[in-house]
Amino acid sequence: MDCKKKQLIDQIKVVINNLENDYYNEITSGVLQLIYIRYKNALKALENNKDIRELKIIGGIRAYMDSYSDYQNPLLAELHKAEKLNKELLNT
Repeated sequence: MDCKKKQLIDQIKVVINNLENDYYNEITSGVLQLIYIRYKNALKALENNKDIRELKIIGGIRAYMDSYSDYQNPLLAELHKAEKLNKELLNT
């Protein structure tokens, strides 16, 4: 497995775990639900060797920031890492 792809899978798992543990009651609706669903779908796609272009995680940071004014939230850093890895994979 490609090293970058493995890094992305690991980072997506970090985001999912963060959402499930810290936002359990909030991932059932709204923007956090959208982000959660996209990351779960991305993980499934990557684990099933689907085309990387099918991932829909880019934009999660913007969606979060448009809905919440908590710009110092640690979740944003994790989302940023995942989106950055996704973009790097798309450009290889």
